[in-house]
Amino acid sequence: MKHGMRSLIAALFVGVCLGAIAQQASAAGKVKVYILAGQSNMEGHATVECLEYQATKGKHPDLFAFCRKGNGWAERDDVLINYLDRRGKMTVGYGAPGKNPSVGPELGFGFTVGDKYDEPVLLIKAAWGGRSLGRDFLPPSVGLPNEETLKAELEKAHKKSPDLKMDELKAKYGASYRAMIGEVKTTLAELKTRFPTLADKEPEICGLVWFQGWNDMINAEFTAAYTANMAAFIRDVRKDLNVPNMPVVIGEMGVGGMKDVNPKNQTFRDAQAAVGKMDEFKGNVTVVQTGLYWDTDAAALDSEWNPPGKSAPKEESQKYMDQWQAKCLVAGRSNAGYHYLGSPKTLCQIGKAFGEAMIALEAAKAK
Repeated sequence: MKHGMRSLIAALFVGVCLGAIAQQASAAGKVKVYILAGQSNMEGHATVECLEYQATKGKHPDLFAFCRKGNGWAERDDVLINYLDRRGKMTVGYGAPGKNPSVGPELGFGFTVGDKYDEPVLLIKAAWGGRSLGRDFLPPSVGLPNEETLKAELEKAHKKSPDLKMDELKAKYGASYRAMIGEVKTTLAELKTRFPTLADKEPEICGLVWFQGWNDMINAEFTAAYTANMAAFIRDVRKDLNVPNMPVVIGEMGVGGMKDVNPKNQTFRDAQAAVGKMDEFKGNVTVVQTGLYWDTDAAALDSEWNPPGKSAPKEESQKYMDQWQAKCLVAGRSNAGYHYLGSPKTLCQIGKAFGEAMIALEAAKAK
């Protein structure tokens, strides 16, 4: 072999090696960012007390082994979370704000994607209870309702809030959407100060998980507009965050499980599922049926609810409530039905399903 040819081959070999090293360095320098957005079920209303009982004394402790370490809770250095004014390492307690520490889908999701990827993971959770897509999260491209509709809405609102102005009413439309985008941009802008361990990492927005729907499901007009509004939401978020074709996982409302769904709820579920079937979202949007994880043990307690009447002595009522709460703890229930009964089993499995769906979308995108 001539000297020139050997030199060329050597140069190519060095180039390939340097390229591989550069690629590895680039990957090592990134942090995978996921947005978790929605209303109260994305907040998460399964109490840590109930989770503790289910993980140590319940029927299925194996379901919670992923987040246990010894006799306590695992805390991950490689998965971090920012939830409004709370931030830190991924562990229990990042559910809905309030006096009782709780968990939501972020727990199962964070551990699932954290186990999958070598890069560190950052979850940015932007969720507020009692929000609709038809008003609060309404994407900007949809625009406001017509003036006639707004006037009628203002007149109705004046029965409770006589001083409400039209500008204030208009400002409610899209307020949570704007807050969500603001949460993401501010967190990334302040990444170094909020998460010093990520100071040398480059954030890469890898996907969004959307878990919301109750307030639209109980409103016929919002239900009718949901498919179009959700499609616009996905387009607008991708545009505003400059992430074309960003993978999106939608958690289909599954309160009540998969059997005997009433027509109203089924109509809403169909509206959500339709988004995942749209041609433009093929391969980059998927819908997860959360009803598959409905906790039938926790739901069975409904047939036992029989509190004493209003005229009963306080002592009798308190005794009944104490006994009821003890039953709920054993059954894995810590909240109302519209919050998936506050079942740790349900919310952890939903979070895992979201994580697996996101991983599948990312794999499809990489092909």
